[in-house]
Amino acid sequence: MKINSAATGDMFTFISSQAQEQPLASHSGRVLCRYAYGRAMETLLQGENGQDFVGVQTYGDVCNFVLCDGVSMSYQGDFAARFLGNTLLDWLDHTRDWSSAGFTDFMTSITESASAQLRRLAPPGGVPSLLREVLEDKQRMGSQSMYICGRIELPISRKKQGRLWMAWQGDSRLRFWKDGLEVSEHFDDTFRTNERWSTLTGPVGGKPHVYQTRLDYGMPMRLQLYTDGLADLDPIHQVLPDELIQILLDAPHTEGLQDDAAFLELQWS
Repeated sequence: MKINSAATGDMFTFISSQAQEQPLASHSGRVLCRYAYGRAMETLLQGENGQDFVGVQTYGDVCNFVLCDGVSMSYQGDFAARFLGNTLLDWLDHTRDWSSAGFTDFMTSITESASAQLRRLAPPGGVPSLLREVLEDKQRMGSQSMYICGRIELPISRKKQGRLWMAWQGDSRLRFWKDGLEVSEHFDDTFRTNERWSTLTGPVGGKPHVYQTRLDYGMPMRLQLYTDGLADLDPIHQVLPDELIQILLDAPHTEGLQDDAAFLELQWS
């Protein structure tokens, strides 16, 4: 299986393929990354793309990450997740404006490029006319995705304070531990199903939620992000071994995943 990933020295990149599964894997650096990707069994059997996307890049003391969940009822939800995921990874690596207003403006500014690319995915001429009309109606509504993205700037011995910056819309899971204690209540009532990003209008259902906090040198921390295909993780607070997470991805109790699943866990101190 070919994966768009690379690890050289302190540099590492993983970007999921929506057409293939990624069993749980890990990369050890200053940030320990565990990541995985799986399609719903129905999607896999039909040979279709998954609607989710996950990507992570680390170099030196910096880690950029993104997780997207395409909205299946929109037109080409897999496109929205893929476009937004790649675009956000690039933005995280180049932006100088970390304000909420600056991020909201950016999420609106990329709709023109996204819509232009989406138009190239127009239904082929051989599609029956009735189905073609349905697809064109959905196309006019745009492609949509939920998302979580962020950047970790680690503290170092000569600079005792680092920074964690994150933004999101939608109901994907974002969980945060400090020194073994989960502090995800910071995000209570901010994960809403009606919020997402659209190729047509940008943010939908409200403005993006933005959170940042100082990182102290030597403080163990853990972030865990996953889409609803791994909802079985919701009541679990401890660090699970790789094999148990893989069992959740294989989902033998339901003969495969019922929903697409993207998973990313980041640990550092």
